[in-house]
Amino acid sequence: MRVKRGVTKRRRHKKILESAAGFRGRRSRTYRLAAQAILTSGQKAYVGRKLKKRTMRKLWITKLSAALEPHDLSYSRFINLLKTNNIELDRKILSQLAIKNPEVFDQIVKTVTS
Repeated sequence: MRVKRGVTKRRRHKKILESAAGFRGRRSRTYRLAAQAILTSGQKAYVGRKLKKRTMRKLWITKLSAALEPHDLSYSRFINLLKTNNIELDRKILSQLAIKNPEVFDQIVKTVTS
């Protein structure tokens, strides 16, 4: 018995075209172009999520080095001192402390350097 695939094909096409709803021109109306656009945008979104993490870490490090300038301490030396004193605070928390609670950050720097 022959199986007709019209309904399945329409559903698959509809799913792709709904995903491409915000795209411009034929990329939002033509199945073939929409499928290519969805694939490309998915790859770029994946890469973008990784880049976002990299950018945020870079920002935290920059904020930390700026906060350490008054203490005459470099970022790399500070991180090394943290590790030798077994203080396990990540860069995100340290940069937030440096900005929002400078007195707490100063205490951390004093305990590490003494």
